[in-house]
Amino acid sequence: MKNKVRISALCAAIIAMFLLCGCTADATAVSKGTALDMEATKQVSGNLASNQPTPKDIEYSLERYNLIRRAYWVNGQREKANTLPCEIDKPLGYIVLFSGNATVGRFVVDGKVSSLNSYLSPDSEYYEYIVVGDPAYVKEYANQWLADVDGSYGENDSGIFFFTPDGKYIEWTGDYLYSDIPFEINDAMVSYNEITNEY
Repeated sequence: MKNKVRISALCAAIIAMFLLCGCTADATAVSKGTALDMEATKQVSGNLASNQPTPKDIEYSLERYNLIRRAYWVNGQREKANTLPCEIDKPLGYIVLFSGNATVGRFVVDGKVSSLNSYLSPDSEYYEYIVVGDPAYVKEYANQWLADVDGSYGENDSGIFFFTPDGKYIEWTGDYLYSDIPFEINDAMVSYNEITNEY
């Protein structure tokens, strides 16, 4: 009887060992496959970036213009915000703001819509820092949070802001529909009329 128990235990141990080895082999194969996929994806991304490089001839940023204008506006310098010169002709856009199924407002946008979480400068010295080696050495390189242009720290709400052609400033944290063509919202239907700009 004891021999049968020992043989059964031995068989169970051998089966478990084969199963574990099989799982390890499968895990290794999967991890090698994942590494190969990641490397292939990097190569494809590199090829696409090389074939379609980031434009180097954008000489003026409407996003930065909006951020500078907003910095003046929200810090009480509205005259500077409204008289800030723009070196290019700003396009007009059209936006409808929603709260659930209700339309909250419709506006003409002067220039562009910008994210409340766009900034003129980084908010920290390092976005990611990997510690390798002696932790005492890392203290010297601890991440330094940087203040925004108004001297404040932290994050803005997730949302958008824009200016209207008559110089009004609007922030919105809900849903919206934006286009460079005029449109109307009627009973949850979007309609638009094609217009041509004559200069």
